[in-house]
Amino acid sequence: MKFFSLLSLILIITLSSCSTVRVASDYDKQADFNTYKSFAFYKPGIDKAEISDLDKKRILRAIEADMTSKGFAKSANPDVLVSIFTKTKENVNIYQNNFGWGYGWGWNPWFWGAGYNTVSTTTEGTLYIDLIDASKKELVWQGMGSAALTKNVNKKQEKMNEIVTAILEKYPPQEQ
Repeated sequence: MKFFSLLSLILIITLSSCSTVRVASDYDKQADFNTYKSFAFYKPGIDKAEISDLDKKRILRAIEADMTSKGFAKSANPDVLVSIFTKTKENVNIYQNNFGWGYGWGWNPWFWGAGYNTVSTTTEGTLYIDLIDASKKELVWQGMGSAALTKNVNKKQEKMNEIVTAILEKYPPQEQ
C-alpha cells in the first residue's frame, strides 16, 4: 500500500511540474502603482513581437481579462500602456534507459538487456509583459514568464491564459 501512495505522489509531482510557469518581475521603485487605473495596448511594441497574429490575439485576450479583473479599465486615454515581447527556444531531451541483465560487477562485454534512448523536443516560450507609464513614456513594471508551449490548437488559449495569469500575479509589486 505504501508503494502505491509513493507512486501516486511521484505521479502528481511529475504532472504538476509539467505545467509550471516560471515567473519573475521587476519594477521602478519610484512609480506610484495606485495611480494607474486604465490601460491600452501599445501597438508599436506588440507589432514587433515575433509570433503569429493568432498567438498575439490569444495573449492580448488573456492580458485584457487579467487587467480587467484587477480593476483596470481599457481606455483611449490610458494611465499605462501594455506591450509584449516574446522569445522561444527548442529544448532537446534525451532519455537513456539501460536496464537489463548482466554478469558480474562493473562493465561487462557479456551484458544482455534492452537499452534504448528516447529523444524528444519541446518548445519553451518566454513572454514579457511591459507596463509603460503613458504620460512619462517610461517602463514602470515588467513581468516575465517561461513555460513549455503546446502545439494543440484547442489548448493554446488555455496555455496563454495560464502564462499571463502567472505573470500578472506579480502585479502590483509588493514591497519586500
